[in-house]
Amino acid sequence: MKTACHQPKTNYSHIQFSGNRKIVLVGNPNVGKSIFFGYLTKQYANVSNYPGTTIDLSTGSWGKDAIIDTPGIYSVSSLNDEEIVARDIILDADIIINIVDSVRLERDLFLTQQLIDMQKPMVVALNFMDEAEKNGLNIHADTLENILGVPVIPTTAKDGKGLRELEQAISHAKVGISHGEINNKLSELVNQTGSFPEALLILEGDEVISNRHHIQVHSEKDIIYSKRREVVNNIANQVVSVKSNKIPFSEKIGRWSLEPIRGTIFFLGVLYLLYLIVGQLIAGDLVGITEKQLMGGYYNPWIRKNVANIVLTKEQTSKILVLNEKLSQSEEEHDKFKEENNDQKALLAKSQMKEYDKQIGDFERNNPFYTILVGRFGLLTMTITYLLGLLLPLVIGFYIMFALLEDSGYLPRLATLVDQFLTKIGLNGRAVIPLILGFGCVQLGTISTRLLGTTREKQIAISLLNFTIPCSAQLGVITVMLAASSVHWYHILFYVGSIFSIFVIIGMILDRKLAGESLPLLMDLPPMRLPKFSNVLRKTMNRTYFFMKEASPWFFLGAFLVTLLQVTGGLDLWKSVWAPITESWLKLPKESATAFIMGMIRRDFGAAGLIDLALTPFQIVISLIVITLFVPCIASFMVIIKERGIKEGVLVWLGALVLSFTVGGIFSQIGSLF
Repeated sequence: MKTACHQPKTNYSHIQFSGNRKIVLVGNPNVGKSIFFGYLTKQYANVSNYPGTTIDLSTGSWGKDAIIDTPGIYSVSSLNDEEIVARDIILDADIIINIVDSVRLERDLFLTQQLIDMQKPMVVALNFMDEAEKNGLNIHADTLENILGVPVIPTTAKDGKGLRELEQAISHAKVGISHGEINNKLSELVNQTGSFPEALLILEGDEVISNRHHIQVHSEKDIIYSKRREVVNNIANQVVSVKSNKIPFSEKIGRWSLEPIRGTIFFLGVLYLLYLIVGQLIAGDLVGITEKQLMGGYYNPWIRKNVANIVLTKEQTSKILVLNEKLSQSEEEHDKFKEENNDQKALLAKSQMKEYDKQIGDFERNNPFYTILVGRFGLLTMTITYLLGLLLPLVIGFYIMFALLEDSGYLPRLATLVDQFLTKIGLNGRAVIPLILGFGCVQLGTISTRLLGTTREKQIAISLLNFTIPCSAQLGVITVMLAASSVHWYHILFYVGSIFSIFVIIGMILDRKLAGESLPLLMDLPPMRLPKFSNVLRKTMNRTYFFMKEASPWFFLGAFLVTLLQVTGGLDLWKSVWAPITESWLKLPKESATAFIMGMIRRDFGAAGLIDLALTPFQIVISLIVITLFVPCIASFMVIIKERGIKEGVLVWLGALVLSFTVGGIFSQIGSLF
């Protein structure tokens, strides 16, 4: 039957496609579509090893044609946002490249057969052929090609094998072989819709397409799906033969990670590895070099000297450089005596630090231009130091580890492992993805709550993210402060236990107060595999660039506002206003109010502002609890408003403000009794 020429009404008219034909990449989650997209367009697309990463479209050019990468789906329908986006793109496609997982052929061919039934010209990429070989599977690609009636190209995309052959096969795309039972039921609907693919979706019970054409919803879905499953099972039996029943070691690891005991031990091992690499190696050793030695020892003195020579007199320049040098020496002496447990000399050095700091503060208030550029909160000193010396290595370290976990296929297994726990706080295991993404960037985690099935789950996840989850930069600063020599293991345990307890309590309260129920966990488990270094590197660089690009303007804005308050006397007024909370309630130094101003701009900026304060171990813990629970930064606040509306955004912001000071104050008051 010839398909009628018809352009379906789509919901992506705002996207501009440059090309004669629309070539669409379609496949289940985790089949490697983004690698094919990158090869064909010579662009890099973010590769994800878990379903539902994003519903945004990746588009590019292949010669004079447009290449469009769709979200991972299991069938063409309208059950969720991913399927709705993919459905409309597929309906408007001129050619479909269907990527299937050779190891999971019986699962993936269901979508393949549906696309064939839609009578779209197709090419099938039989991906992960190397893993099929390792799993003892022999895939007869020629037989599959004859059965489907479309070109079938064996590929191992991560190694580049078969990609050139696939590119050549695009010009030979064909309409595949459908089974006659479906075709016989479509004639009347095709006449009404003018589109064979839309007629098929209406017959399968797609309400959106039915309403689009004002046609009554049909109830043939169960019959069609049952027949299609039978056809796919028969195809898989004909083209797959087992050479060996040996279970690969990677598959054994994947199974162990799902077991309650072994899986928990495995997870704790992963956390410990993260602590060693991100917490000790990067936050401790590397940041000590980048922040203190490179930025503090070389860059800051150099930039201060050069700016002073331009904007100050010789006498002023000499005075401020001497004060900064004396302050630096006093800080070094204080740290040295603290390590030697020489409390008397450490106290004397601290007293000298305060005196030099006061003299510098007086000088900066009288020289505003110098202060804005290179003062203690200067745009060219503190801001650059925090961004390049502190945050950059921490963010890179976190995203490297996250990409390794992501590309290894471990994250979906972690979701399955923690599903039972998350169910108790109104979520399911799928929510572990936005929660973990939140440790990289809370904004990204908030956006990714779109993959959750209900409004109730999205509300709970967004609240937990913005109340209790520190982003990678904030987490790095927290790790640096907890790694101080004066902080003991029980301080760290108290901090972690407090935040985790609040996480659980908030989740349980929201679970009881919000109407509805959580959906059960339905998630694809990709095979465990060794991450590809080049892919991990690309993902890390892209995500780091995005984070730094987004964070840097807010850091500069925050530093400028704080410096403006400093030179106008507003900072001292702010500290005095907040003194009842910071000093009496939280038992923190008066200067900690400055960090809270910074935290309203960026929470990680606020956390970084705590580093320079002279705090006792218990004050460190209290200040970190407060700044972790503190209000969402401006960018995260705007994302909440965009995703959930201004009312919910304001409630989260005010709730976090009250929660952080209430919890921090209660702990501080109790601690002061002991």
